[in-house]
Amino acid sequence: MSGSEFSLVHWRQLMFDIYAQVRAKAATDPEAAWRYWWTKRSELYQKHAMSPVPGDQAGAFVHIPAFSYNPAFRLHVEVHPHSEPVLEYDLADDGRLLTEPFARTVGLKKQLGAELVLYRLQGYGGGVFLPFKDGTSGVSTYGGGRYLLDTIKGADLGMSDKDELIIDFNFAYSPSCAWSPQFVCPLAPETNTLAMKIEAGEKTPTALHPA
Repeated sequence: MSGSEFSLVHWRQLMFDIYAQVRAKAATDPEAAWRYWWTKRSELYQKHAMSPVPGDQAGAFVHIPAFSYNPAFRLHVEVHPHSEPVLEYDLADDGRLLTEPFARTVGLKKQLGAELVLYRLQGYGGGVFLPFKDGTSGVSTYGGGRYLLDTIKGADLGMSDKDELIIDFNFAYSPSCAWSPQFVCPLAPETNTLAMKIEAGEKTPTALHPA
């Protein structure tokens, strides 16, 4: 295994550990869980070899810019089976990625104006992927949208004790391509767009952002 491959494995291991702690902490204190997530991710972005922060800006990086925690954006929703055409992404050197819509939230529309579709990653470990856009996209957050879940990479907030999916927009994060053009990422489809401004989670990435 090359040095870069080992670094990627290590990055994934650390991210899985962070989310495991988040799920445990959130059972009693969701805001403390979010602060832990934000702090630990900022530390990784500061120091780790696989950080998406461009190398020429790493020295000025303080922490990931984010909105303050807002408990109103932590929701428990049902998910029902759902079918749509498979989406295909061209990830350049990483090849093509197929994402199969397989479920849809039930309960977000009343609170946020629309439901969101969950995708199964084909040929990529079968993880669950939930990208979205909202009224902040291209304004205070990355224009291509943000991710809520990407379980193959550890981003998994779990289920409630009533078997509902935990959707906490405070944990919405920017894809790597938002930090640097060297990355190519699957972006949120238009069907997963909320007109409402979701002022929670990460803001527009910039290594020079002081707060």
